[in-house]
Amino acid sequence: MTKVLYPGSFDPLTKGHMNIIKQAYELFDEVIIAVLQNPLKTSGLLTIEERMEIIKNIYQKTNNVKVITANGAAVDIALLYECKAIIRGLRSLSDYDYEVKLQQINKEISNNKVNTICLFADKEYQFVSSSMVKEILNLNKDISKYVDPIVKEKMLIKKRS
Repeated sequence: MTKVLYPGSFDPLTKGHMNIIKQAYELFDEVIIAVLQNPLKTSGLLTIEERMEIIKNIYQKTNNVKVITANGAAVDIALLYECKAIIRGLRSLSDYDYEVKLQQINKEISNNKVNTICLFADKEYQFVSSSMVKEILNLNKDISKYVDPIVKEKMLIKKRS
């Protein structure tokens, strides 16, 4: 069984993320989505628990997708869950430059046990990011094109509170 880890903050989960998840679950036996807190961001819109609930709800009928949360480096989580690789989504050349450096570090840290596999978002999602979705929401514009209805509903509730 080939397991892969797809780590991220997913604050919020976008259709771009979902596109990468779909590609991954069609290629691998099991995709473990690790909802993590980005240490470079002081706060998010959704709590980790809310993000996990949303993702579990969206993928409840997808047998080979598992949702977890953990602390620490993604490579350590991949080793803990016996994943052969970490999935990374690419949108642009700047993503590529960052991911090349990260994969080299992860491979070294894991003693060559964990690879990185980059999947390219389909063209309609290459510009979609969680930050962009939050900005559009803050401008009181419709985010339906960028997120699942479950995500949109949760984000609108959070914005009102």
